Amino acid sequence: MYEPIRTKSVHSTTAGTSDFPHRSREEELDIQLAGHLSALLAVTDELRAQAPSGDLDAAADRLVAQVCRLRGGAPLRAAPGAAPGDPAVLHRRAHALAGRALVVAASRADTAAAILAAERMDAHTAALAALAGPRELTTTG
Repeated sequence: MYEPIRTKSVHSTTAGTSDFPHRSREEELDIQLAGHLSALLAVTDELRAQAPSGDLDAAADRLVAQVCRLRGGAPLRAAPGAAPGDPAVLHRRAHALAGRALVVAASRADTAAAILAAERMDAHTAALAALAGPRELTTTG
């Protein structure tokens, strides 16, 4: 009724039959997390170039430590761009990157990276609120 399969499957998952390397889920999550933290470090460096602060210096040091732990080596750090970016845009980008890092850190149960990402989200939220200035209450109706 059915014709037998005559050729070997190209989707074979048995050990030793594949020509390309496989990574575990944990390795893939490590790579993703290191990437998000490296991108967050780059934005942090941009913010540090615009307005140096102890908080950003400490955050950069902690980000470097986490990336080193995940990758096994120090991250490459680019010099900040010649044209300074809008601080609000940079803080929003950093907040989004920290959020992505938090999601990946939570999925791989990396408490240290999750705490760092959550702290950075809070710091960038506060920085955005400070840039927006005080808000006036309005009445409607």
